[in-house]
Amino acid sequence: MSITSTFWIQMIVFVILGLFTMKFIWPPITAALDERADKIREGLSAADRAKAELATANKRIEEELSSARADAAQRLADAERLAQSMIEEAKSRASEEGTKIVAAARAEAEQEATKARETLREQVAALAVRGAEQILRREVDARTHADLLGQLKAQL
Repeated sequence: MSITSTFWIQMIVFVILGLFTMKFIWPPITAALDERADKIREGLSAADRAKAELATANKRIEEELSSARADAAQRLADAERLAQSMIEEAKSRASEEGTKIVAAARAEAEQEATKARETLREQVAALAVRGAEQILRREVDARTHADLLGQLKAQL
């Protein structure tokens, strides 16, 4: 056999092998590659959707946190206002109680002063009677001169 006949036989075998490969081997490989490309495309699409959902979820979380912070600040402000009003109410009650206590103390002091004046009047009347006794050198009967002593008390 010569080189030319070997060459032609090898060319025929090569063409048959090429046709066989194109008919039976190449289509499943191409289908597998296309299927793989579709899966990759779907995976990338799912990743993009997940990123978008994550961004939406993050935005919603930020809104919820902002709302929670605002709510907490509002509750804190309400609590401070309530505490302030309670303090003011306690101050006003304490002031009222202080006023009542002062008024009661004044009334009691006035009663004590009145009692002290009465006691002092009685003592002054007794001293006046003793003084009059000594001046007159006689005994003055307090029971018989009760009217006179009453007038004396009223004048003092």
